Amino acid sequence: MRGLQALSVVVGLLGVWIGQGAHAALQVTCGSVIKLQHWQTGHLLHSHDIAYGSGSGQQSVTGFQGGDDSNSYWVVRGTEAEPCVQGTPMKYGTHLRLQHSNTRRWLHSHHFTSPLTGNQEVSAYGDDDTSDTGDHWTVVSHTKGSKYWERDASIEIRHDDTSVLLSSSARKYGRPIAGHQEICGKGSADKGTWWRATEGVYFPPREDA
Repeated sequence: MRGLQALSVVVGLLGVWIGQGAHAALQVTCGSVIKLQHWQTGHLLHSHDIAYGSGSGQQSVTGFQGGDDSNSYWVVRGTEAEPCVQGTPMKYGTHLRLQHSNTRRWLHSHHFTSPLTGNQEVSAYGDDDTSDTGDHWTVVSHTKGSKYWERDASIEIRHDDTSVLLSSSARKYGRPIAGHQEICGKGSADKGTWWRATEGVYFPPREDA
């Protein structure tokens, strides 16, 4: 609930909430709180305080169809070595981290096998004070000549340490996360590795950016 409460405060102060019905081009900026939607299935990148029962045992990351769940929000951050200032437009190719808004853990990957498909496991790891290079990702554009990451643009999200691409499979978990799709890392690109930023709180670009 802490992440959701903070989100509500931000919306009230800034009035930059962008819902599902908005379609104007909008840059994703540092500090923005966004949902990431899998292009092929429509499921949202999601996490919750439920650990994997195999592999790393870290907090699980799934694909979830429920649009109103606050566990599908992620905060765009720089890395510890390359921090970014709130409101800085995120250029394609920039190393970044995605922090789960509610649990404060980082989108993470490493050389563990994913539970359902045998690809690379994607988890949520650490907290505000704990992070490593397994949390580093790079957003890659599908649009030739594009410089900045924009809402609704088709993208791929590449893991810096292992070079896998964030993906979702059609395979679904049983209890306690029944109906959630597996999120994993794949070594090659296909339609299953396409994503887009959708609704959320987008901080206006800095004037000096």
